[in-house]
Amino acid sequence: MFESLPPLTDETLWQILNEQLEDAVVNQLVWFYLGYRPTQTGWDLSAVSPDWAQDYPEPPDFIESRPATVKLTRSISKETKQLLKSELGFEGYKIDELVPRKTRRATMVNWLLSYRKSQA
Repeated sequence: MFESLPPLTDETLWQILNEQLEDAVVNQLVWFYLGYRPTQTGWDLSAVSPDWAQDYPEPPDFIESRPATVKLTRSISKETKQLLKSELGFEGYKIDELVPRKTRRATMVNWLLSYRKSQA
């Protein structure tokens, strides 16, 4: 499942923001970096933080699940909450573009940026 994921580059992050990657791929990127690993019988949660594993023993669809996206937002450290703007230069969506699907994608990109920064 995760073998064909794109690299965690600025180009990939822009593809998420611009809806050029399928929802399934975007979800899988976040699942992968949260530590979820598929097995023959379900999910290996050994690399998933206990609070995520308890609330989501199966990885959530962040595009469809507001609660999961809220949890993702809350897991972004205060120091990295502005990375969309400071690292990517993303100025947000226009008012007529503010739909849950796009804002959840932006949240996922911000979380991925935060994760990437924590690994640097």
